[in-house]
Amino acid sequence: MYSKTPQSLAGQFLIAMPSLTEPPFSRGVAFLCQHDEDGAVGLLVNRLSEYRFGDVLAQMRLDCVDHELADAPVLIGGPVQQERGFVLHREHGHWESSYRINGDWSVTTSQDILIAMAAGEGPRPALMTLGYAGWSAGQLEQELKDNTWLTAEASERVVFHTPLEERWSAAAALVGIDPLQLPGYAGHA
Repeated sequence: MYSKTPQSLAGQFLIAMPSLTEPPFSRGVAFLCQHDEDGAVGLLVNRLSEYRFGDVLAQMRLDCVDHELADAPVLIGGPVQQERGFVLHREHGHWESSYRINGDWSVTTSQDILIAMAAGEGPRPALMTLGYAGWSAGQLEQELKDNTWLTAEASERVVFHTPLEERWSAAAALVGIDPLQLPGYAGHA
């Protein structure tokens, strides 16, 4: 079972406002995996790494039976622990180290999911990132007050079926906004 406090944004997108120019978050879309009073953890879902899924499997000495999967991009999930892999998926399964984000989404960090995926038995679709983005207690709430991020319910279509270069605009469109029409600054009334 999972728990989600009423204020939790777990399972939501954070969509960078145009004023956020700091790499790697500029025009970023982060999928929030965890959000509570201790802080937040998310995965950027639109930052391409130099690796393909097959490269990661080869480092583990695993052959991939699915050539399409082997050629799938691995993303940069954020600036923290970029040597650590995260698999974002919808099928919950019974992996050694999975965290159930909500009723629809899970993230897994154990090798057993990669072994299953290499054998054609893992969750599909799935997205792999290296690293994650983290916010300390109160940091994300302050960034939201400062209009650094928009939020929207995460979309399977955006995560798995929208080209990387279109995910920022597609995520913002979920809340009826064209981010290119927004000013590069924020104001408060």
